[in-house]
Amino acid sequence: MRVYVPATIAMLQRLVADQMLHARNGTAFAVTPTLREAYSEGDDDELAEVALREAALASLRLLGGENEGDLPPRRAVLVADVEEATARPDLDDAVVRLAGPVALADVVAAYVDNADAEDAVRAAIEAVDAADLGDEDADLVVGDAQDHDLAWYASQELPFLLELL
Repeated sequence: MRVYVPATIAMLQRLVADQMLHARNGTAFAVTPTLREAYSEGDDDELAEVALREAALASLRLLGGENEGDLPPRRAVLVADVEEATARPDLDDAVVRLAGPVALADVVAAYVDNADAEDAVRAAIEAVDAADLGDEDADLVVGDAQDHDLAWYASQELPFLLELL
């Protein structure tokens, strides 16, 4: 199953160093049957984009709770093919629970914010909880960050990307 794992730059560093990554609480996102039902239209690519955007939003939450030190505030999402993932429609339409860690060898690609998104991401980190609670102004701040497209990197490019940050 193709999954979208929310991450941070620090998590990407651990993935490259350890050759595997434990997703926070085993949570990832995917094109699940429940997600398909939620959209009356949309092909697999469009639904995968929905799962990717949900993972990018979850990355904001990780950035708010993770000590990134001197690393730039950038959302990151890993795309991986895993053997086992269980749909969790009780949490959300695209949420899945991974059976175990994700090996670097199973990572197909990574999506990471560019430097021009950092200010919007920094503001969204502060606003995401309020947005979740219905604050419309905070929701707009989070939306500004979500409007930034994530750059695509092949898995073999991750060490070079991290070295350049």
